[in-house]
Amino acid sequence: MSTPGEYYRSLPPVTKAYGVLCLMTTAAAYLNLFDVRFILLSYELLLKKFQIWRIITNFFFLGPFSVYFGLRFVMLARYGVLLEKGAFNQRTADFLWMMIFGALSLLVFDLIPTVYFWRTDSVPQYQYPTLGPSLVFLNLYVWSREVPDSRISISGVVTIKGIYLPWAMLAVDLIFGVPLKPDIMGILAGHLYYFLAVLYPLSGRKNILKTPLFVHKFVAHWGEGAQMNSPVHPNPHAGVAFRGRSYRLNQ
Repeated sequence: MSTPGEYYRSLPPVTKAYGVLCLMTTAAAYLNLFDVRFILLSYELLLKKFQIWRIITNFFFLGPFSVYFGLRFVMLARYGVLLEKGAFNQRTADFLWMMIFGALSLLVFDLIPTVYFWRTDSVPQYQYPTLGPSLVFLNLYVWSREVPDSRISISGVVTIKGIYLPWAMLAVDLIFGVPLKPDIMGILAGHLYYFLAVLYPLSGRKNILKTPLFVHKFVAHWGEGAQMNSPVHPNPHAGVAFRGRSYRLNQ
């Protein structure tokens, strides 16, 4: 059995960095080190007071410590890691671009008003203040499309195929009264990415979602992970000050 340190070093770089930032954000909010309202998404404050950091910082908050936070964090640690180590193995820049494209898509989807048609007193809801859970659900959806026939056991009670896991989790949230909009937006953003990055090119058409050069340059400068057929040569001195005794993945 590996030690916690060995497990941490074995994690793929993008999921590890994102998970650590989410955990640190929730921990800092729990310790009252900052007002969490300062990082939540608000298009009104973005446009009127130019608080542009909100379009980024909201993705690092999965909610306060709770069962909901725990489920989303475990979902990221499980299926985000499997996705980056599996379908995106040796493709760190491509995985990072998936996260960036997904985040941009979620920012657009969040502008779409939500009306609960089964409630007569329902009024449109125009935005959700934190899109981190949606980004985690995007990882789950893309993983389910990459390994659709994998067998997943839910609490040891029922076993389903991987392709049905996002819908099973959606049903669980419905049963427990958790808002469904973050999950649905994650599914939509994940499907949009998978269609444009995988299904559309497989049909013989041009890949219109090719990873941009600036993402390749960032990963090369970062010095973590690896990218097959990268147009940018890795920087041998990148990240040295932060590696310590750890090792680089996939080498």
